[in-house]
Amino acid sequence: MPLSYLEGHPFTLVERRQLVLTWGAPVEEPLAPLVDRFFAQTVRYWQRWTKHCNIPPLFQQEVIRSALALKLHCFEDTGAIIAATTTSIPEAPGSGRTWDYRYCWLRDAYYSLGAFRLLGHFEEREEFVKYLLNIAGGRPDLALSPLYRVDGSSDLGERVLSQWPGFNNEQPVRVGNAAAEHTQNDIFGEMVLALTPVFLDDRFRQEQTRPALELVERLARKAISVAGTPDAGIWEYRTEWKPQTFSSVMCWAAADRMAKIAARHLPGKVDEFSAAASKIREEIQSRAWNEDLKSLVATYEGVDLDASLLQAVSLRLLGDSDPRRNGTIDAVTKHLTRDGWLLRYKVDDGFGVPTVAFIICTFWLIEALATAGRLDEARQVMNHVHAAMSPLGLISEDYETTNLRMWGNFPQAYSHVGLIHAAFAASPKWAEVL
Repeated sequence: MPLSYLEGHPFTLVERRQLVLTWGAPVEEPLAPLVDRFFAQTVRYWQRWTKHCNIPPLFQQEVIRSALALKLHCFEDTGAIIAATTTSIPEAPGSGRTWDYRYCWLRDAYYSLGAFRLLGHFEEREEFVKYLLNIAGGRPDLALSPLYRVDGSSDLGERVLSQWPGFNNEQPVRVGNAAAEHTQNDIFGEMVLALTPVFLDDRFRQEQTRPALELVERLARKAISVAGTPDAGIWEYRTEWKPQTFSSVMCWAAADRMAKIAARHLPGKVDEFSAAASKIREEIQSRAWNEDLKSLVATYEGVDLDASLLQAVSLRLLGDSDPRRNGTIDAVTKHLTRDGWLLRYKVDDGFGVPTVAFIICTFWLIEALATAGRLDEARQVMNHVHAAMSPLGLISEDYETTNLRMWGNFPQAYSHVGLIHAAFAASPKWAEVL
């Protein structure tokens, strides 16, 4: 286009124009064919990547859109997977819950890797393992932060930009996240779960390195050592910390999966990790079970529920014949459902009691129902939430059920991960429909 158009004066757009932002060497070849070639290559890349995705028979377009959104949260340079590309979009109007999500939460990354596994894509896990090795390599005591920058650093001191008006004038606008200073014991379990496929799937023999095996064993031991101790938990409470049941469930999963890894690679240590898993399971069942509610509860000796308890079903802490499985599903559904969506919890977390649904929680319910063999119910819930998808197929973190509006950072990798897991869980297999 004529350079004179770049002086800020308006012009009428009547045909295609090509613009290139460059850094370093200038573009030397004719611009139009260069741009057309780059555009065609980009389209072909994403078409090919999508074609290589596994998808379920039902909810195909939703899974494809979620897969694309999730892939765009991956930072290829280091293997980090960020939670969202935005900051400070509030969870609910006037809530003050305005967080900066432009970082890699280890927990979120584990769930993302699980979604990529369902999709049949594995390079993201390979790159994340390198990212994790780099982080853990400099921390012999495995004092891991819950989240890191994409370069693996953890200087994430939270500050407020008081001069910024914020989304819809909602404040405060934050940079950084104080959760980086939290103790969140579940992350050790999630990192073991993220590494488990490396050692149980023979397609990944080249990744079964000594450093990776040593790391997963150290992570499992760390999880065992912190099980049942107070922490901020998955919901990152900024109030008093207590022993969080979800964190203990993840610590149990670390010991349980490490026993399976040991059976193949460290046979002399199977009994040690199996015994640790049994001990943690027994502690959860004795200290986190509420007989009045007929359900697991959020904290040891507590009376409150939270939606993350549904993961005890999906991770198989509660077995097929265990009546506590359906009891927990039913109690969480009964007490936390609002207009067909699940709240995280109904307790004051220092910012009041949440008033909006946390979208991934409803997807966890779908997955738990399917795991328990309640497929008809799972599909009913999936069809209900499916109706709330945005025109672009993108999902935020939270959903205000009264006026059918999404809130929170957008798009949210966590929510798209939940959709992918739920869609695969609620859908029939291709062999059943072809």
